[in-house]
Amino acid sequence: MSHDPSRAGGGPVRPFAIAHRDVLRIALPMMIAYLSTPLVGLVATGVIGQLRDETLVGGVALAAVIFDVIFVSFNFLRGATTGFTAQAVGAGNRREEQRMLASGLIIALVAGLALLVLQKPIGALGLAAMGAEGPVAEAAATYFHWRIWSAPFVLFNFVVFGWIIGRGDALSGMILQTLLNGLNAALSYHWVIGLGWGLSGVAIAALVAEAVTALAGLYLILRKADRTAWSLPDPAAFRRAFSVNGDMMIRSFALLIGISFFTRQSGTLGIDILAANTILLRFYFFGVAFLDGVATAAEQLAGRAVGARYRPAFDRTIRLTTLWGFIFAGLVSLAFLSAGGWVIGITAPTAAVSALAHAYLPYVVALPVFGIVAFQMDGVYIGATWSRQMRNLMVGSLAIYFAAWAILQPLFGNDGLWIALILFQSARSIAFRFMLPKLAGRTFS
Repeated sequence: MSHDPSRAGGGPVRPFAIAHRDVLRIALPMMIAYLSTPLVGLVATGVIGQLRDETLVGGVALAAVIFDVIFVSFNFLRGATTGFTAQAVGAGNRREEQRMLASGLIIALVAGLALLVLQKPIGALGLAAMGAEGPVAEAAATYFHWRIWSAPFVLFNFVVFGWIIGRGDALSGMILQTLLNGLNAALSYHWVIGLGWGLSGVAIAALVAEAVTALAGLYLILRKADRTAWSLPDPAAFRRAFSVNGDMMIRSFALLIGISFFTRQSGTLGIDILAANTILLRFYFFGVAFLDGVATAAEQLAGRAVGARYRPAFDRTIRLTTLWGFIFAGLVSLAFLSAGGWVIGITAPTAAVSALAHAYLPYVVALPVFGIVAFQMDGVYIGATWSRQMRNLMVGSLAIYFAAWAILQPLFGNDGLWIALILFQSARSIAFRFMLPKLAGRTFS
């Protein structure tokens, strides 16, 4: 028996059509924008690699993991804002759209200031958790000292970016993200290679880039928001925001635990393995960034369909983002296969690290195909704000990852570590897709 979504509460059904061009109109600009994110990491790794000191490469890798844990744990601010905004757009409710934007900005600024106040214990705990010691720990501490001051700007930018994407304004999103990453990369190169500031130059470049982008984001808010629709968030808006944000924070933290654990275990296998895996992880982040364009299209279109209470648009979103997801995943794998040797050649600090990176390159070639459904489903679940289910499935996938690691790394060393990471992505893809029909039926019933 089929359900007529117009019978459900929450407003009238607002039908709209979704075509291939609607997916690509969001996905392609965001791919261009997101591609610049791993390029920043690649530039940072490359300029530090030019200093010909493995301890500096390792120090940046460990400190970067700390910030990945901090900032990606707060990336729920972007995802939740995207979902809330897309649903408000689908429902045609401009006041709700801006109310959720305001609540997100307040949460971001309070959390950012809290990170500054607690920076010393956070830094000490992070370095201890990563097992950093000696010169590598000193290098990581130097990077952390400067980078932490960008925290309020980073979280502010998460919310602004989520609002822009939720509105379907991919062009503005591309401009904002490209400004952030382009400025970061240019300043990193100039201050490290040109002025010789070392690790401090890379960290200060990130700080300045985030601050400038925050100002640009504030300008976009003032320009694009409806001044007659502003209202302070009420307790209900904050409760809704905190509920969804809390679930997404746990989900993001679980994902980052998986990647951080990979880096930490790489360090236990030796400094050369750590350096090689750090370079190869840049390929992974490149692939995720590119394929996140598809995920972003899924976020906006699925969220809009939920807000409009129109099931045909939701189902069409799933079909089209699946098709384009696999097309783009295949292209990413081919790019890794053809350009991998060249990228390793210009980023590896020593011949030994280069040889190891070449040996393990096939694993990152395989990752996009095994992970594309996970990335797409992330977008769908974020747009629909199925945060509790997203949290539970991610934690379950992480448990499978740890079980695989416990068996495979002792047997196969670094090969086992990479296989466990592929199984982590595969578990996410299967679990999220399997749960989708049940959740969609409940949402639109």
